[in-house]
Amino acid sequence: MSTQELTYLFVGLSFALYIGIAFWSRARSTTDFYVAGKGVNPLANGMATAADWMSAASFISMAGLIAFMGKDGSVYLMGWTGGYVLLALLLAPYLRKFGQFTVPDFIGTRYYSRTARLVAVLCLIFVSFTYVAGQMRGVGIVFSRFLEVDINQGVIIGMIIVFFYAVLGGMKGITYTQVAQYCVLIFAYLVPAIFISILMTGNPIPQLGFGDTIIDSPTYLLDKLDQVTLELGFPAYTENIKSNIDIFCITAALMFGTAGLPHVIVRFFTVPKVSDARKSAGYALVFIALLYTTAPAVGAFARVNFIDSVQDTKYVDAPSWFKNWENIGLISWNDKNNDGIIRYEAGNAFKDGRPKFIDELGQSGERMTANTSDISNQNEVYIDRDIMVLANPEIANLPGWVIALVAAGGLAAALSTAAGLLLVISAAISHDLLRKTFKPDITDKQELLYARLAAALAIFIAGLFGIYPPGFVAQVVAFAFGLAAATIFPALFLGIFSKTINKEGAISGMLVGLIFTFSYIAYFKFINPSLNQEENWLFGISPEGIGFLGMILNFFTAIVVSRFYLPPPTEVKQMVETIRQP
Repeated sequence: MSTQELTYLFVGLSFALYIGIAFWSRARSTTDFYVAGKGVNPLANGMATAADWMSAASFISMAGLIAFMGKDGSVYLMGWTGGYVLLALLLAPYLRKFGQFTVPDFIGTRYYSRTARLVAVLCLIFVSFTYVAGQMRGVGIVFSRFLEVDINQGVIIGMIIVFFYAVLGGMKGITYTQVAQYCVLIFAYLVPAIFISILMTGNPIPQLGFGDTIIDSPTYLLDKLDQVTLELGFPAYTENIKSNIDIFCITAALMFGTAGLPHVIVRFFTVPKVSDARKSAGYALVFIALLYTTAPAVGAFARVNFIDSVQDTKYVDAPSWFKNWENIGLISWNDKNNDGIIRYEAGNAFKDGRPKFIDELGQSGERMTANTSDISNQNEVYIDRDIMVLANPEIANLPGWVIALVAAGGLAAALSTAAGLLLVISAAISHDLLRKTFKPDITDKQELLYARLAAALAIFIAGLFGIYPPGFVAQVVAFAFGLAAATIFPALFLGIFSKTINKEGAISGMLVGLIFTFSYIAYFKFINPSLNQEENWLFGISPEGIGFLGMILNFFTAIVVSRFYLPPPTEVKQMVETIRQP
């Protein structure tokens, strides 16, 4: 079978599996829809949590960022894994003991306020839609390349698949679907990594091959990568370029943002007991580590193979994978000196950074662009960082079934997280806005209907974000983590560990964190992107890391404002005391 046929087969079988599981485990009550009936086994929940958390950013984009950022990319590894430890230790067991359906449920009850619940819903929607944009974009990229459809059409296909198993199955269906998706995505990530590690270093363990010598050579892989990147005008691969304060703030924003992600937190509401929440966290950390310890190796392998494959190659002799990705606009060649040879080095190939394509082909068959060349450098290649993991098996000439497997894995990663996020949005609208705020008299059956309608609406909006994305997948996701760190985490942490924070303090803190963080990100990324440079940033902190400062402002505001108003009622203090008891 051809690679294309294998891809259709693998993706088709995986989709059939997901929809079949969703139908088998479909939700029949609001408890099923929101928290899977609170009866999920800790091992299965750990696997589902890992799939829910390891999104398109983890599978598709993280290794790509590491491939191009080098050591600076370690902020994603440290932030996302460290944050999960915080979540497991500081929040998960206590929120499970609280025993309700959603994060706004906890905030609304703990801070005895409808307004606090509404602000939490607002923050949750900001975070979730920012996050889901990256997932739908990842779905579009995979479909466009491997199933040969337009990226926008790929997003629409992904929307339809998510609609089936999220709207039909609810949390119960999503949980068991995510177990299957974890198996698919981890197998799809590890198999090509092992293949390439053997081919490049002779070591079958990617985590060790990453630091090993190149096969039939005394040179270490990372030493070669440092040498090659320096020769091409890039910084050395193993050196930091970002300032220490920015590295610290990005890592912290990702850590605390992870601990405040509503779609991950709600997973701990699905197990029978508090002790099971801790077990789930332990299992999930093991499952997550399998991918996260492999990502640096995948990034390094991809960068070496990419440079070796295209550098100083005649365009007419360019490898097939290069032209495959060029056909969908995620790689572009701009022949600045008209010599017909591909030249890749530091700098932008185009003046606007990214190519803007027109519906014409050049004499050599390359896609024509509407924007002009950046003559300040000699680089002729634009490459979208999000394709590196997906293209890696092709660059390394691996068998067709491995390429097909990676396509199925990328879709599993993106769809699993998208479904979890969309369910959280659905629950926030149907449960927190309608049942607990504006329509308290609706029945369980009506609430379930509203939840499904809200999920359908959320899927439509998420698709629009996927079609009009605000950046690379991992960058978009980093903004979501920053918003979560600045809004949700402080409210949860203070709600559990402080009996003195009142509703006025919590509401003020969340609003300050949200407004400050969102405004900073919007200004530098969308309003004035030309100013998005270190000398213009506040204290040298990038938009990816500003969520940490937003979190500090949230804590400070909540504590100070609480001093000027009445303390929480006695029953609230007793509730806090109860959920903190083992």
